[in-house]
Parts: sequence; structure tokens; C-alpha cells
Amino acid sequence: MKRAAGRQRGGGSDAAAPADRGQLGSSSSCRSIEIQHDEEGDITQKGYEKKRSKLIGAYFPQTPGMDPSMGQERRTPVTPSSSSRYNRRRSSGSRDERYRSDVHTEAVQAALAKHKERKMAVPMPSKRRSLVVQTSMDAYTPPDTSSGSEGEGQGNGDEDVGDGEEEDGGGGGGTSSSREGSISMEHWISRAVHSSTTTTSSTASSSSSTRSGGSGAAAGRLADVLAQHVHISAQQHLRHHRHHHRHKTENHSAPPDVTGYTNNTANTTADGIQVERAPPGGGGSAAQRQTPKYGNAELMETGDGVPVSSRVSAKIQQLVNTLKRPKRPPLREFFVDDFEELLEVQQPDPNLPKAEGAQMAAMRGEQLGVVTNWPPSLEAALQRWGTISPKAPCLTTMDTNGKPLYVLTYGKLWSRSVKVAYNLLHKLGTKQEPLVRPGDRVALVFPNNDPGAFMTAFYGCLLAEVVPVPIEVPLTRKDAGSQQIGFLLGSCGVTVVLTSDACHKGLPKTPTGEIPQFKGWPKVLWFVPESKHLSKPPRDWFPQIKDANQDTAYIEYKTCKDGGVLGVTVTRTAMLTHCQALTQSCSYTEAETIVNVLDFKKDVGLWHAVLTSVMNMMHVISIPYALMKVNPLSWIQKVCQFKAKVAYVKSRDMHWALVAHRDQRDVNLSSLRMLVVADGSNPWSISSCDAFLNVFQTKGLRPEVVCPCASSPEALTVAIRRPLEEGATPPSRGVLSMPGLSHGVIRVDSEEKLSVLTLQDVGSVMPGALMCVVKVEGVPQLCKTDEIGEMCVCTVATGTSYYGLAGMTKNTFEVFPVSNNGTPISEFPFTRTGLLGFIGPAGLIFVAGKMDGLMVVGGRRHNADDIVATALAVEPMKFVYRGRIAVFSITVLHDERIVVVAEQRPDSTEEDSFQWMSRVLQAIDSIHQVGVYCLALVSSNTLPKTPLGGIHLSEAKQLFLEGALHPCNVLMCPHTCVTNLPKPRQKQPEIGPASVMVGNLVSGKRIAQASGRDLGQIEDNDQARKFLFLSEVLQWRAQTTPDHILYTLLNSRGAIASSLTCVQLHKRAEKIAAVLSERGHLQDGDHVALVYPPGIDLIAAFYGCLYAGCVPITVRPPHPQNIATTLPTVKMIVEVSRSVCVMTTQLICKLLRSKEALAAVDIRTWPPVIDTDDLPKKKPPLLYKPSNPDTLAYLDFSVSTTGMLAGVKMSHTATSAFCRSIKLQCELYPSREVAICLDPYCGLGFVLWCLCSVYSGHQSILIPPSELEVNPALWLSAVSQYKVRDTFCSYSVMELCTKGLGLQTDSLKSRGVDLSRVRTCVVVAEERPRIALTQSFSKLFKDLGLHPRAVSTSFGCRVNLAICLQPHRLGKLADQGTSGPDPTTVFVDMRALRHDRVRLVERGSPHSLPLMESGKILPGVRIIIANPETKGPMGESHLGEIWVHSGHNASGYFTVYGDEVLQSDHFSSRLSFGDTQTVWARTGYLGFLRRTELTDASGERHDALYVVGALEEAMELRGMRYHPIDIETSVIRTHKSITECAVFTWTNLLVVVVELDGSEHEALDLVPLVTNVVLEEHYLIVGVVVVVDIGVIPINSRGEKQRMHLRDGFLADQLDPIYVAYNM
Repeated sequence: MKRAAGRQRGGGSDAAAPADRGQLGSSSSCRSIEIQHDEEGDITQKGYEKKRSKLIGAYFPQTPGMDPSMGQERRTPVTPSSSSRYNRRRSSGSRDERYRSDVHTEAVQAALAKHKERKMAVPMPSKRRSLVVQTSMDAYTPPDTSSGSEGEGQGNGDEDVGDGEEEDGGGGGGTSSSREGSISMEHWISRAVHSSTTTTSSTASSSSSTRSGGSGAAAGRLADVLAQHVHISAQQHLRHHRHHHRHKTENHSAPPDVTGYTNNTANTTADGIQVERAPPGGGGSAAQRQTPKYGNAELMETGDGVPVSSRVSAKIQQLVNTLKRPKRPPLREFFVDDFEELLEVQQPDPNLPKAEGAQMAAMRGEQLGVVTNWPPSLEAALQRWGTISPKAPCLTTMDTNGKPLYVLTYGKLWSRSVKVAYNLLHKLGTKQEPLVRPGDRVALVFPNNDPGAFMTAFYGCLLAEVVPVPIEVPLTRKDAGSQQIGFLLGSCGVTVVLTSDACHKGLPKTPTGEIPQFKGWPKVLWFVPESKHLSKPPRDWFPQIKDANQDTAYIEYKTCKDGGVLGVTVTRTAMLTHCQALTQSCSYTEAETIVNVLDFKKDVGLWHAVLTSVMNMMHVISIPYALMKVNPLSWIQKVCQFKAKVAYVKSRDMHWALVAHRDQRDVNLSSLRMLVVADGSNPWSISSCDAFLNVFQTKGLRPEVVCPCASSPEALTVAIRRPLEEGATPPSRGVLSMPGLSHGVIRVDSEEKLSVLTLQDVGSVMPGALMCVVKVEGVPQLCKTDEIGEMCVCTVATGTSYYGLAGMTKNTFEVFPVSNNGTPISEFPFTRTGLLGFIGPAGLIFVAGKMDGLMVVGGRRHNADDIVATALAVEPMKFVYRGRIAVFSITVLHDERIVVVAEQRPDSTEEDSFQWMSRVLQAIDSIHQVGVYCLALVSSNTLPKTPLGGIHLSEAKQLFLEGALHPCNVLMCPHTCVTNLPKPRQKQPEIGPASVMVGNLVSGKRIAQASGRDLGQIEDNDQARKFLFLSEVLQWRAQTTPDHILYTLLNSRGAIASSLTCVQLHKRAEKIAAVLSERGHLQDGDHVALVYPPGIDLIAAFYGCLYAGCVPITVRPPHPQNIATTLPTVKMIVEVSRSVCVMTTQLICKLLRSKEALAAVDIRTWPPVIDTDDLPKKKPPLLYKPSNPDTLAYLDFSVSTTGMLAGVKMSHTATSAFCRSIKLQCELYPSREVAICLDPYCGLGFVLWCLCSVYSGHQSILIPPSELEVNPALWLSAVSQYKVRDTFCSYSVMELCTKGLGLQTDSLKSRGVDLSRVRTCVVVAEERPRIALTQSFSKLFKDLGLHPRAVSTSFGCRVNLAICLQPHRLGKLADQGTSGPDPTTVFVDMRALRHDRVRLVERGSPHSLPLMESGKILPGVRIIIANPETKGPMGESHLGEIWVHSGHNASGYFTVYGDEVLQSDHFSSRLSFGDTQTVWARTGYLGFLRRTELTDASGERHDALYVVGALEEAMELRGMRYHPIDIETSVIRTHKSITECAVFTWTNLLVVVVELDGSEHEALDLVPLVTNVVLEEHYLIVGVVVVVDIGVIPINSRGEKQRMHLRDGFLADQLDPIYVAYNM
């Protein structure tokens, strides 16, 4: 090895470093950045191959008996002679060249090869067919040759095309000519990449950016920067390549419970496992087996009620298995978020690399020389050349054929600029009121193919002392960011826009020919400063030519990371000094010819080809983008043709030239003394430079000609590599370790690493400037020598401010860097460049990335560009369309999360994309050790573009966050990325009863208990009280008030369909009783199922049963359009309730025996069916008189939200007590009218519909809710028409009115609908009050006179059908005092609620959840809150189960097998301590009590009950209790297309089902949004996101979601989802 010699020649001061590698042992930490000389051919191609095979051979499976280096040795080394092969191989890779690096590609392939052994078990998402074939025709048009050619024919030339610009993933792209041969090539390469032995050789590279040197480079050392590394122990070894799932003890969430199903899910047959579970609500397992499921599917249940043979559960199984793999190491420390909610935050690991060097000194550039003939200002220079040598060419513009379009001479430029200046100042506006005065800002809108017009306008502005603001040509089509540009123009006060003739013609016009106001733009005047439109200045008028001063010369726009556009102001002095510094560092001389490919409106293109060129009277050959598109070699041809000395390009232009290059004979680049690479500060530009040099060295290109430069809008040119004189320092490069960079330190990479970043220097500091590197966060303190920081420069030649933004200006342009001891290093302010890097040995500048691309994840810094490069290195030629990849971070749960969005080729299949995605995840994990949170693929050409065809990053991020990106594939990996979730809650050991009592006493909390009014103390003239049985009350009413109308039934038009007086009801009941005893031969206590539509027949049949001594059960009739789903429920209730006969109408009778019914159930097993349409005339011999009031009056059956069918027994005593309680609470008398719009089959709805009128004597106006579907206004019109004071409805009715009448309030008002008489409108429900719905209902109908306090809710459950009802009463006028207080709403902390604690917070505080009380507790009802597990009473600040004691509790479940244990627990529980005597019924609902400050009419304090949710619905996740409704509310809010949502858990995975109201292409947008919101608001990771059509989530008659049915349907694969995403 000739290392030592190389080192000495490098002139480094490291004689101390050992010459022999052996002495170093394993401490490779001292391997420093290597300087690569180009004089000595030390490492040959063969040597390089060997070295490389050693490096990555270990990662490739070898064929047995083959020497690892053999495969490589057989290849011809890629010397210039074989370069054509190199090009051919590369021609198919049309990805963006800035990111191309052969070594990186190999590293990625090697990292992936390690993973090949164990494939990642990623369940593929399931898609609906229609979604897979989703790409529309336009995606299949042959790919255009640059990424933005939709701009043609717009009259503005093709300027908007294909510039990769600064954004990630610009548009690379070979030309059409180069694509022909690429198909077979691609096939060959992909085959090679997939087979194992040829992998290395097929991805082998030219000797571009290898670790040890380019072709023939002596390996030198840059020891002065890193001499101190010798002492570092083996710290680098700690960050070896970890596997994709780094080991992390699974302590974040309880391990998924995989017991519920077998592992060989695929081959378990449908009748494999049959485990029954008894429903928590009784009903026995027979009931369970017949629960209707989705459609008519035969389901079998496993232990969890989960079908086994389904592809869904196999997928979930796969996901669970993947998630059980060890994850990353757990994090140690926590910070406390608000209160005791612990969110983990990454603490610095003591073993991580830290910067250890000395403080880096500021670096001063050479003196800015003072040259005598330098002009005092740019205008002076223009005047000088325009008058001394008017014929000298200034600018030659090419057309799209590569022919010169026009030549602008200095004379013409001068005379035209003067003309423009005169017209600007004197011909716009009036003499008295000129539109433009010196110092005003004027926008310049010129297309990329017209530099001449731009130059004249620009210099015209400078001469008029007007400030030009060059911007892009606005287009109407998806013009990303036009609004922000408009904001810039507005803030600059621009009123005039200068543009070229052609551009003006091409702008969009209104029908009248006006140019419309663009989105977000101020009102502007468009002015075309072309000679033919301008008037000649008078002879005596001359522009005043001043010396450069502190006035603003021009404003250059800059797009920020967040998409905002800022204007950087550059003063005249700064502009001139910058030109001088460029002239000195590039050694420009008069009349040199230069070729420019860059955008001349800003950045390097403007500085060199518009400003500095005029200062030095140079001749610019301008190559428009349109020409580059047609002929990527055009710039090289122009360099030859004009013998140009300097050319300005981006690495992309070099790449295109390489791809299009076909051994052109006549190419000679020997005239070039400088090839300025404008994006040289992008670390990935190095491979383009190497590859370009490699090919064109034979064409006369000298290696030292390549000059990368670094620039930023704020600091202008930061550094540029000078053209080399003999014997100067050769360019150097550093091979840095990426893990080191992510911790902000510079570590030379040890050989066996895959994750390296190779940097090239961008030369030295600019003349006259002082540069330092400061820490990225916090105080601008100087970095150490081995630390990466933000570069800052102090020089005249920078921008001075962001126009109009003083605060931001201070942070950027007025920075005072400080040394370790806190003293400023200079009295002059520095400007932040926005570039990250360090000052290397010999004062060379290295840039490692941009501040804008920085993403800080878990305390480590990653650069977006690096991640783009890694993603592109994964089978690059195959998949990503034109290398268009966007990488950005979004903040979720207090940390940044990385999102990668790529455009996929139109022809890629689902398989391809999924495989590519999983490989990208592995590659990024291996190389950067960071997880990708979301990886999305979109169709080609759909990411928003910058005006020059690059990707508009902030716009893409905005679309992603708004759910408008419409990806065609999404893979979320929250499980691997999110490591800062709060710790799972540990259940505390139970505290004894005594401690609880004492604890509550000490803290002054009362035990949570409350009661309604005491029935014994209420004096009222309740005549019905003297009867024990309802049947007797009816008979008494039929005698005393025979013609009093009890019931009125309305039809859908609001007309009275039928009505019943007391005597009519009595007589019909008698006839029915007669039919029962004659036809049915029923005995006392027989059960009869009443299957009637809501109406009067039902009521008559009910009392008929009571008269005959039978026990009625009301059953909802089957739905004629949906017999298959509804009839089995009917059949089940009839069987479980042991009904001996069914009574119904003739119509339903026919339905029960129809063909459809036969398909759904076995109709032969129906009990006798009696139709009651034509009743006999005779009365029964005598009415049945019950003897014992504790016998059954009726059975109440209902299906709970979890899909359990539970029937409860109501005795005569309870029924009468119930009616009395309601009568007292609602103040019901015979003179009252009450409107009821409820289903009359169970719970309070049935009691109000059938029983209360008979007991209290008031008239009930009955409105069947099904009629509202025909006429939504029916209920409210009836309430208004009958002047009703009290009305009852359900949530589904309220929702129907809110949605159906939202826009009709005015028409209702005009029809005279008036709700001002309504005192109470009660929503009957068995759930947490839906506060949003009741509020929007109140707001909506306020216009119709509805008092906001009128709306309230009730609460009932299976054990007690109504616990709370009717909280407040409005008198005739609200101010007359009410007998009940306002319904109170409290805000509780959702996080405390998860720990079963109640913590009240202010409205609007984060994590607050509004809860509305459920109504005033009914008379005779006592409530206590008890711990569901220990059965101890709880304090007021705790969430517990609501227990109730009352005369109208149901007396038990009606079970088939009489499961007594279950029953006694629910209906007769006792507290474990405290009051252990009272017998309570457990409601199964969680809630809490609050003593409010409000008093009711009697002056008592009012206890409010707040229901939080059903115990059986609550989900235990991470040791905390979640209520589905809270997660669903968050999810529904997240996107306008989500109409409904339901969540459930399965094997500890949270499954979120959303209904999509929109096109199927929006389905995938929802996946990230749903995952984000649940993480952010609930600290939960969603396992599966299922997107379905509207109406798939089953809802029961009460409007409650049937989540368990949904779960069963999902697992049995019956939902036909649009998309199912399995989050990793």
C-alpha cells in the first residue's frame, strides 16, 4: 500500500499517524476523510473490485465453492473505453441523477440481501377490484420525456418543464430516443438483481464514488480535521447494522392475545371450531347461536365470537405475528404531558457518538481585490459597454431547434433598458399621479425561453431605481403555490407586472379579454415593455447613474419548507460586491463566452448570467429548457460550437447528457475552464460529477474544470470551487458515516459499513467573507471541528432582509455567533445560509444537507435528500416514475414522523408496488436506522409540481395532511416508528373498604349517590294509584270517561289515520281476549308475541293479552325489503320468549309464510299465528283478574349494541310504579297532549307508546318513525299543529330531522310551523347523550321558536327501563321559573377518564370531552356509583358502574335455561362495604354523579348523572379503558368524506371501520389521517383501517351502532370493503 506516500504528497500535517495500517488494530476510528488525488493511479479498477467485493461480499449469498471476488474479476473494468457499455446499461435509469450513487445502490442492495433470508411478513392490503384497475387512461400515455410537459402550447413556451429544482426528487428522465433500447435491458438488469450470484456484478458501478477512491486515486488522509479521532474507542462499532426490527422488549403494549384462533388459519374448515359463549346479558347460548349475523352468512364462532375460516383473520394473524417480533430498544425517560400522562421522550444515550473536537474557528476568505476598472455600479457598467462597444454580443438565445433565435448586443441592451426606465416612470398612470415611482416594487413575469426580454426589463428597473421582483409565469392549471406568490406580491405592494409579448398572449383570459386575478394575487396592471409598445424618451432625458448604495436593488423569492414564499431583498452594494466576488473567484475576464442552462430569474443563473456577465461584458449563450428537453446534449454542443470558457449546469443536466450521449465524434470540451455545478451542495451531486467526468474526459474535459458551488437565497453564493492552478490543493472528498451524521457528528466511515455519505468539497469561502458553523438549535454557538452545524457568513454580499418581516429577518440576517464562553466572535452580524456542513481541512467547505430538508426523529437528524437517495436505490430502474419521490415529516404525538411519497410507473402491478414498498422500508431502516411512518404511492405525474417541474414539497405535504393526495397504495408503520407512547397503565392492588371511606372523608369527597323525589311524600290526586293493575285502570277509564281520546295515530301526510277513545280501546281489547281464549286456547300466564307495525292495533292487542291473562311480548315485524336479516331476529324472540302464539295483521301474516321467509327461517316451526284484522263481535265470558301484582305483566326484549338479545321481566307492580313515576316527573294529566315519535317495541319507547296514556289519561299523538323517511317534517309539523308541550323522540329521528330539514327551516316557518310551545323535547336513549346532535338540533330549529333548554335526554337500560327523564321544565315563558334546572354540560379530561377518574376541565382545553347530564332522576329512583370489579361504593371523582334501586326495576332476565347466577348479579347486587343492605340492580353502564350548583323549583340542590358508556362496549387497551364513541368522534372529524365510523378490538389490535362518502379513490387518503388522529388524541396505534361504503356499519332501531355484528361481518369477510390497510 502506498498510503504513506500519498499522504505526504497531500501536504497534510499527519506525519505522526502510523504508516502501517496494522498498528492501528481494530480502531478504525482514525480513518479520516480521504483526499483523492488524480495524479497517481494507485488503486486500479481491479483493486477496486477486490476491495469492493470484500466490503459487500459478506452480504451476498455465494454459490458454493466460488471465491467471492471471482464474480467481479471477470468483468471488464469500466475504463473510458468501455464507457459505451456503461451508458447503455444506464440508459434505462431515468431517475433523478442528483441522487444516483452506485456505491449507495450497492449498499442498499446489500442491506436488502441480508433481509432476503427472512421475508418481512407484511400483510398485503386488500382492495376492491375497481380500485386496483384505478389508473385512468391518461396514466398510460407513453411517459413524456421530462416531468412537466403539460405546459406546451400555452403561449409561454415550454419554460415550465422538468427542472428538478431544489425540491426532493426533481424530474430526471431520459429522452424518447434513449428509451427504445431500454426494455430488454431493464429485463436483464432486473433478472440479474433478483438472482443471487450475479447481483454484485450487475449493480457494479463505474468507479464513481467509492470509499477508497475513484479510478486511480491515491488514498490520502485529511488528518488535520480528525486527528483527534485516534482516541475514540470502538464507539462506532456500537451502531452496527441492526436488523429491520431492532430488539425492543415488548413492553409497550400487552402482547397480542393470539389464543382466540389457531395458527393454521388457512386450512381450518368452516366447521372447525365451535365454541359458544353465553351472552353477557343472559339469553343462554342457544340464543347466541341464532343471533342474526351479517346477511344470511352461516358463521361459526371461536372463543371470541370470531369466525376462523376467513382470509381477513389470516391477515390479522400475519400482522399480529409481525408485531410480536422484538422491536426497538425501549426508551428510558419520560416527560409529563399536562398531568400524569406519561409520554416517553428520547433521552440521549451515553454511548452515542458525541462531538469531541476543538472549537471550530471562523474561516476568512481571501481579500476582495480592488481592481481599478471595476465599475462603481452595475448600471454604470451597462452604460460603459453600451456606449464604448455597442456591437459586442451580450446574449444569444437559442430556439427549440438549437438555432440562435436572436443576439442581444450591449448597445441594444442599453438603449432598450433606458427606454423601459423612461416608460416605467413617465408613461404609467398620469403626470400628477404616476403609477410607479423610484423605490416601488414591480413584478417580472418572463418565460424561460426569453432571457433577452427579461434582461432589458431587469436593467430597465435598475435604471429607473424601481425594484424588480422576478417570479414564475402563473398558470391556471394546478399551480402549486400561486397563493403564496400572491401573498409576496401583496406584501411588496406590487401594482405593476412586466411581461413579454408572447407570455402576455399565453396568459389565461376572461371572455372579455382581461387577465383574471390569480388566486391570492393583488390587483395588478400588466405591462409589456417591448420596444414597439414603448414611446421614445425625449432627447434630454437620461437615467441618473449613481454609485451602488444601500437601496434595494432587487427581491429574489424563496419558497420555505412550509410552502410560504419570502422575498429576500438584495441591496445595490450587495449586488455589486457579489458580482465582484464571483468575478474574482471565477477569474472572469472581458468578452469571455459562457453557456447557461440554469433559470436566469434567480439563484446561480441570475447572479452569473445576468448580473456578473454584464459587469464583465461577457457573452452569454442561453439554453432554454424546452431545448434541453428535446436535446439534452444541446449545452455540450453549444460549448463546442462557441468554444465557451464557462458553463453553468445542475447535476441533472450532466445526467441527461450522459444518458443521451452516443459517442458523438465532434464533441470537444477542452475550451471549458469551469463547469459550475449549481447544486454541488447537494451531497448526491457527486456521482453525476464523477460519471460525467468519467465519460467526457476523453472529449477534452479536464478533471479540475468541475466546480461545485453552494448557494442559498439568503447568503447568495456561499462557496465555489476555484478552477485549479498548477500545484494547488486537489479537491477532496469525505466518506462519512450516516449514523454519525444523524447525531450531528462527523465520523469517517469504517470500511464494513453500508450507511455512508460521500461528500465533495464546494471549494473555499468567498472573497471578502467570513464563515463559521453554528449549532443547529438554540443559541448560535460555534460548533466543534467534528460537528455538523449550520453555516453562517459575514460579508457585504448577502441578502439583507426578508421583505416586510422584521422578526424573521432578525433570526436569519442578524445572527451573532458566540464562542464557548459566550462572547460574540465578531461585532458584525452573520447571515444564516440554511446549509448544514462543516469546514474541512485546508479551509475546504463540505455541505451535508439543507436545513429545510432536516427531519428530527427521536432526537436524531435525518436529511430528506438522503432518504430519497436510499429509496431510489431500491431497484431504481424498475419502479419509481422518473425518480419522483417526496420525503417530508409530519408531527404526530410530539415527534416528527417520516412520510415518503413516490410516483409509480403507470405499468406497475399491485405485487410490484407492495414488494417495492416493503423493500424501501427495510432499506431505510438498515441504512438510516429510522422507521418510515407512512409510505404512499401515487399515480405518475400526480404530485404537485414547481414551475420548473420539480416536486412542490410543501404542497404535497399539505395534500397529504388534508387527505387529498389520492394515493394508490399506502403502507403505514406506526408500530415500528412510534416509540414514545405513554406507559401502559398498571392496575393498582385493591385498597380495602375502610381506607376508601377514610380517603374520601379526608379529601372531602362524598360517596357518589343520588336519588329522585321520594314517592311517599308526593301529595297528588292520582286516581289510578288505587288500582294495582293497568287492565283495571283501563276498565275504570272506559266507565268514567268513555269518549276521552287516548290515542291518535298520524300517517305520513300528517292526517289522523285512526284514534282510540277509552271505551273503544276497552272493547277492542275484550274482543282480542275472546279470540285468544277461543282460537288459541290459551291459559293464564301463556306468552303471546305481538308482531305489529307501530300503531293502534299493537296497543289493543297488548291490553287484549292483559284481559286474557296472557303475557305479551312486543316484537318488531320483519322488514319486507330485508326479510333475510330481520326475520331471524323475530323468530329468535318468539322462540326464546317461549311464545305459544303469534298475533299480527293479515299483511304480516302473509309475509311470515312467504317464499322469502322460507329461505330465511324454517316457517314450519312457527307457533299458531292469529291475525286480528277481522275480530268476532262477541265479548269474552269474563275478563281475567290477576291476583298477585308481582306476577309478570309483560316481557321486554331488545338486542343490545353488542348483539346480545336480552329479555327482562316486568311485573304488574313495577309497571304501575313505572307509569306513576313518569306521570309525576312529566306532570301528565288527561288534559295534556304528548307527541311520541319512537319505536314501540322495548324500553321507554314501548311504555310511552302503550302504557302511559292509559295510566295518566293524557292523549298520545303517535307518529311512527318510519313515516319520517317519507316526510321528515312530519314530527315537527304535528308538534306545532297540535300545540304539543311535551314530545319524545329517538336519536335517529333527531338525526333525520337535522339532516333532512337542515335547509328547509325557512319553508317550514312560512308554513306556520311553530315550536315555541314545546316545554320538553326528550330524546329516549340507552347511551351517552349525543351532545353534538342535540346541540345542532336546538340551533337549527331555534328559528322555529324551539327553546334551547327544551331539548334533553333520558337514560334507561335493561335492568331499569328509565332511570332519568325530563330534567327541566319550561313554564309558559322561560322566565316564570322552572321546576327543573338547566341540563348541565361539563367538560372532563379524556385522559383521566381512561384511568376511570373524573377530572373537570375548562371548555376548550386540550383533551376535553363534553358530557351532558342524562336527565333528572325519576321519583322513587336511587342511584349509586360502584366499582364494577370490587363492588365498593366510589367517590364523586371516580368513574364507576351506575347501580340503581327503584320500584320499577325489572325483576330479572327471562332466560331459557334460567341462568340464575347471571341474573342475581345483575338484578340483586349488594355493595361490598358501606350500605350492604340495599339491593341494587347493575345497569352495565359507566358514569359518574355531580352535585351541581343549580337548584330545582323546590329549592333542592340538583344531582346530575352523567353516562359515559356501556361497560361491555368499553375497550381495554394498554391497561386503559377506552369508549369506542370517543375514538369514533375523533375519526369522523378528521376528513369530510368520513360519514360514520365504528371501532372494535380484535386480539389487542384496534380496528377502525370508516364509511366513505366520496369516490373510491379517496379511500386510501383516509388511512394516514385516521392513524394520525387516533395516535394524537388517544395515544393508540390503529392496527387495521377498513374503508367501506355508506350504510355498511349496522345500526339498530335505537340508532346505536352494532359494533360486534360489524366485527363478525369483517372477520367473516362479508363487508365487501373498498380498502383494508394493515398498519405495520
